[in-house]
Amino acid sequence: MLDNMMINRFKSGLGGQSLPLSIRFWNGETLRFGERASVLLSLNSARAAASLSKPTLGKFARCYVEGEIDLEGDIHEILSLGEKLCAEGECLVQDKKGSQAWKWWRHTRARDRKNISYHYDVSNDFYALWLDQKRVYSCAYFRHPDDTLEAAQEAKLDHICKKLMLQSGESLLDIGCGWGGLVLWAAQHYGVHAVGITLSQNQHDYVREQVKARGLEGRVEVRLMDYRDVPPDMQFDKIASVGMFEHVGRGNLDGYFDKIFSLLKPGGLVMNHGITAAGLDSRGLGSGISEFIDDYVFPGGELVHAARVIESLARSGLECLDAENLRPHYARTLWQWVHRLEAHSSEARRLIGEQKYRIWRIYMAGSAHAFDRGWMALFQILAGKPLANGSLPYPFTRDHVYT
Repeated sequence: MLDNMMINRFKSGLGGQSLPLSIRFWNGETLRFGERASVLLSLNSARAAASLSKPTLGKFARCYVEGEIDLEGDIHEILSLGEKLCAEGECLVQDKKGSQAWKWWRHTRARDRKNISYHYDVSNDFYALWLDQKRVYSCAYFRHPDDTLEAAQEAKLDHICKKLMLQSGESLLDIGCGWGGLVLWAAQHYGVHAVGITLSQNQHDYVREQVKARGLEGRVEVRLMDYRDVPPDMQFDKIASVGMFEHVGRGNLDGYFDKIFSLLKPGGLVMNHGITAAGLDSRGLGSGISEFIDDYVFPGGELVHAARVIESLARSGLECLDAENLRPHYARTLWQWVHRLEAHSSEARRLIGEQKYRIWRIYMAGSAHAFDRGWMALFQILAGKPLANGSLPYPFTRDHVYT
């Protein structure tokens, strides 16, 4: 009786929609919607049906990760179908006064180190399954629609180097250097002296191995260090931060750019490359998505609108020179990551287990869908530190970036 009540409650929650969906209940009953059932949703318990009787995208993700449901079918269709099943208009939400997301204690040094380790110190071999050969874990730059991921990531690294106008002999700081893609590329192709910092032990150890293997000792250095602890006497011609400032926290943005300003030589340039919110006063994604990401994927991650980023860096004395939205590039990047992960699903499960495999699969696919839908953006914001007389040597055009 209880099973039938739960099943009927779940059916009524779907509102009789015609969808390319089949639902298999825990008692063996299968319910088919529409003529083309390309997605199979298996409800493994009455609890799952109760949870999803009023579904949100966050609930779907949680139930999938916890094994309460199984999802079979093309991941693109699964995400599109999930959105249709959930309440419309709830994926972009505005900031609420007193939101816990902006509390200072979310971003102490110890907490940030723990959060970074949770996400990045999973397994270097796991990331190698689906990243490009340089292990660049950030938005690629597709100069042509049919570019391979490898080509697009190299294009991104070069895009950043050209925007920063790197010159041989200059010093470069990469805040949140990942597996070293940018510092290694900049040293090898632009002749700079690069310092990369990261809070991930796995990334730090990997970069050190790559520096040695490529004979770049003395030209590339990696440190296990919080950006707030970079010594003030270290001064750099250029600074890059790629896919890192999402971890900084809204309440710390001014301090973050103050630190960058203090480390940048007068006349120097900084590139801030990161995910931004689509809504001007957004506190993240709605439909339970932000809460799922905070609990399972990026603890402490926070997004702000690009306008807030420019406002904050301006308060620190930096001058914005260029802002480019790469949103469609990140959607394409993420879909490629998802397809590569799925192609290596057996090995991924062996390396990190079923639950973590599900976390990364649904998180990256959901993020790709969000970028496609315009719920998030990805901005490269270039800024400079003016000289004492207020001038800032930078070309009148962007020809140097595209030639």
